[in-house]
Amino acid sequence: MGKSVSKVGMKKVIIVSPHFPPSNLAAVHRARLFAKHLPAFGWKPIVLTVHHKHYEEALDWNLNKLVDRELQVETAEAFSTGPIRVIGDIGLRGGYFLYIKLLKLIREENPDFLYITIPSFYGALLGRTAHAKTGIPYGIDYIDPWVHTFAGSEKFFSRHWFSTKLSGILEPIAVKKASLITGVAEGYYAPVLDRNPHLKEQAVHVAMPYGGEEDDHRVLDKLGLLPYLFSKMSGKLQLVYAGSMLPKAYKPLEEILHWLHGNQADLDLELHFIGTGSRANDERSHTIKQLAEKYGLWQTVIFEYPKRIPYLDVLTHLIAADGVFVLGSTEPHYTPSKVYQGILSQKPILAVLHSASTAGQVIEESKAGVVLKFDGEQGISTIKQLFDEKLTAYRSFHANFDPASVDHTAFEQYSAYNVTRILAEHLDKALLKTAADE
Repeated sequence: MGKSVSKVGMKKVIIVSPHFPPSNLAAVHRARLFAKHLPAFGWKPIVLTVHHKHYEEALDWNLNKLVDRELQVETAEAFSTGPIRVIGDIGLRGGYFLYIKLLKLIREENPDFLYITIPSFYGALLGRTAHAKTGIPYGIDYIDPWVHTFAGSEKFFSRHWFSTKLSGILEPIAVKKASLITGVAEGYYAPVLDRNPHLKEQAVHVAMPYGGEEDDHRVLDKLGLLPYLFSKMSGKLQLVYAGSMLPKAYKPLEEILHWLHGNQADLDLELHFIGTGSRANDERSHTIKQLAEKYGLWQTVIFEYPKRIPYLDVLTHLIAADGVFVLGSTEPHYTPSKVYQGILSQKPILAVLHSASTAGQVIEESKAGVVLKFDGEQGISTIKQLFDEKLTAYRSFHANFDPASVDHTAFEQYSAYNVTRILAEHLDKALLKTAADE
């Protein structure tokens, strides 16, 4: 870790993150970890969020133990969803209140920069409106792509159809005056630059994956949490996949299930999918069960727990498992940071990844696991052909695995500290560029 920086003379950045702990949504960790490490690089963060009483998802109060006590967190109100839920998006319900609170903070705190993490995608509009009102430079961080084709958006006048059309209208408005465009992966924001070519010169842009945070595991050690979704089964190799499914990961998954179906008679493997549901709080919103049933693997080899569970509970289950299962998609955007939790949990990784994903290379170079690589859509059949070989190799790797032998230096660049260093550098660049352009 770097040395602490005196708060005297620090630049200020307001981070708008409509969800923040105790929300249990995955995106809250983006703002949480940036806010934790920015002071080390000369930036004082101020987080602006919607008050937790307006969140619809389950609250995770243990997450508050991971938030720096000195962090300035400001909250705004939001409209109720009402007895009939018409609008649920927190960026829409809280947009007006966030805007009013944001203008107040700009007047009182005189910040140097405004940084907005999306989703909620509608929150991105706060940058443009605040800039028009006050002149503050702003940036947008793409945790997920905004303009893309949703499943079901081809159906005219459906909810997804409207979302797709609306995103195409609103994104150009939101990004028009942006000084900084970032994303979890380049593929998340590169199309934004293509659709809005003036941003290639006007804005600084950089990809910053999620960073792993060792301190989270230190807190976990003090809480004494126990796993509750599954129990250790003698003679079973239990692997955990944690987090939502990537939209284009289902074809690779089906190839794996096809192989498992043909070899399940003598199979000792269990794959446990945690938090993969289409709706965060709905324990019935399965996304994998139907496929598992199709191949006769449900509740024998494949287990799914769709509802999101608290973040520290997820880490508890990773530690309880025999290993970590990582599944990429037919796109190469899967980054090494997404396997960092497995490394920090000291568990060997079995990964199925696009051959162009840097994650596969890092896993192999660091001796953290076994990787099955395939070449996108055209190489899907490779998965079924190689899975037997790779699973056998993983069993041998698992039997001899020593966490101390993993080369952590390969992952150091993906620590939350170093990822935040990249953000701080580009905040500085955005400020300089904005000043030069004025």
